Amino acid sequence: MPMHFIFSDEAVLLFDFWRVHSPTGMALSVLVVLLLAVLYEGIKVGKAKLLHKTLESLPATNSQQLILGPDQDSTGSRSTSDNRTRLRWFWCYFGQSLVHVIQVVIGYFVMLAVMSYNTWIFLGVVLGSAVGYYLAYPLLNMT
Repeated sequence: MPMHFIFSDEAVLLFDFWRVHSPTGMALSVLVVLLLAVLYEGIKVGKAKLLHKTLESLPATNSQQLILGPDQDSTGSRSTSDNRTRLRWFWCYFGQSLVHVIQVVIGYFVMLAVMSYNTWIFLGVVLGSAVGYYLAYPLLNMT
């Protein structure tokens, strides 16, 4: 495997079964990697919007208390609405964590595809990131 960028229509991408041996296969692989890069950018925006909506939906004092830690009174009991708010915060945080894991996995897949040192794959990732940014980031301003 060369350790410099090459223009070739042969490559092994991510998995042993993803072997490319023809120009058509390379074009399809570039398209798949491009779509992965677009998806990565979309997930970044989706994660930011999810966090924004989560913080908007929780009462300001409760969201700050939930982030900083529990604040119990002298008896050690909490109201049921406080428990519901904490449960909602837990599920929102759990959802954010899952989205983050998906984002990291896709990011590593894209990185490993670039590490094939195939110039066509690299250009597909760059173009996919640019298209993903162009399509996804205007959605951040829409509320």
